[in-house]
Amino acid sequence: MNKLSLNFYRRENIFQISVELIGKIMVTNIDGIRTAGRIVELEAYNGIIDRASHAYNGKRTKRNEMMYAEAGKAYMYICYGMHDMFNVITNEEGIPHAILIRAIEPLEGIETMMKRRGLNSFTNKLTSGPGNLSKAMGLTLQQDGEFLNSESVYIADDGFHVDESLICQSTRIGMTSAGEDSLQPYRYFVKGNPFVSSSPR
Repeated sequence: MNKLSLNFYRRENIFQISVELIGKIMVTNIDGIRTAGRIVELEAYNGIIDRASHAYNGKRTKRNEMMYAEAGKAYMYICYGMHDMFNVITNEEGIPHAILIRAIEPLEGIETMMKRRGLNSFTNKLTSGPGNLSKAMGLTLQQDGEFLNSESVYIADDGFHVDESLICQSTRIGMTSAGEDSLQPYRYFVKGNPFVSSSPR
């Protein structure tokens, strides 16, 4: 299993990168504990022209500044004051493209994931949904700005490929106030995977 190089993220086409991230392995080493899972759902946010993006129309704040950083870094933010959200920064410095990882299929460190989530029994909801995923993987704002080839958090290729016929698109989850961009098919997921967070629209 090899870490993805930073050049993987330093490309212009956020949608191609999104498709290629499906099936890759997300790994964390937090407090000396390793957890890992296969990416099965994500959403693309297409920078300043995307009304659903934190960087729409070139908006820059303390919260979203990491979106303008060089590609291959993690962008973490808190949603609804309680959920840590893990994003991958792509393209080049100054172009705020980000991919929200919404769900993974857990592979390693499952007992640790359950403990972090406060669960007594295994459930498909363990790493389903971006808030649940981050909590299970031990990700917080402390990882904001981490390079995705670091030891604490990275994405790797183990040679597994998801059949193209199983990679589906839909509108993004919870997007109702972004005008026409609410209807953009920028969510990618693995058809039939039990860890995908929501039924497609």
